[in-house]
Amino acid sequence: MPETTSEQASYPSLDYLIIAPHPDDAELGAGGTILLLKAQGAAVGVLDLTDGEPTPHGSPEIRRSETAAASAILGLNWRGNLGLTNRALVADLEARSRLAGMLRRLRPRYLLAPYWEDAHPDHVAASSLVDAARFWAKLTKTDLPAEAHYPQRIFYYFSVHLRLHPRPSFVLDVSSFLEAKMQAVACYRSQFIEGRSSTPPTILDDLRDRARYWGWSIGTHYGEPFLCREEIGLRSLRDLL
Repeated sequence: MPETTSEQASYPSLDYLIIAPHPDDAELGAGGTILLLKAQGAAVGVLDLTDGEPTPHGSPEIRRSETAAASAILGLNWRGNLGLTNRALVADLEARSRLAGMLRRLRPRYLLAPYWEDAHPDHVAASSLVDAARFWAKLTKTDLPAEAHYPQRIFYYFSVHLRLHPRPSFVLDVSSFLEAKMQAVACYRSQFIEGRSSTPPTILDDLRDRARYWGWSIGTHYGEPFLCREEIGLRSLRDLL
């Protein structure tokens, strides 16, 4: 059934929507980019597909509190949770319909999604789910909510459990936002601090080192890599590093 005008008005229109398998994946893979986009005046949201629980030191209540704290640091325009099941994420028709409906409500111009190659089955399923839901979101003569919408591009971020050496389509300079990104990631104490060794290099040290590597690759202090399956058009070469 089509949504009423008031129901649609409860969702902001976004320039960018980052889709994350679990709370913390958006921060890990694109936290600096989110902060950069916000500083440039973009409307940015995050849609977590699951609550990420259970985990050894977390709980649904702890994870919600951590997510709220990280979201405040990022300055997000919107954050939601699709309510799918952690550890059992499947890119089936029901999940595709639910995600496509959210894309039609939020109407993002661009999507950021997990890279499709990973050891974590939830990450692999999430990547496939975003691809399919993007297509479904543009369909007419359907019972999906809101008006048809087709995000222009999907940019895939790297928050993976494999020791991959990806060749990205581009790397964004996030040097000015790395410290705030690290603060946002550190909000997830149950995932990255509690029960983990404090002897360097810690998991947070590794995250900073990878950002330094990608920054080095483009001649800046810190960077975040992205891959796009489709060609990327430029209006100017002025912003190339």
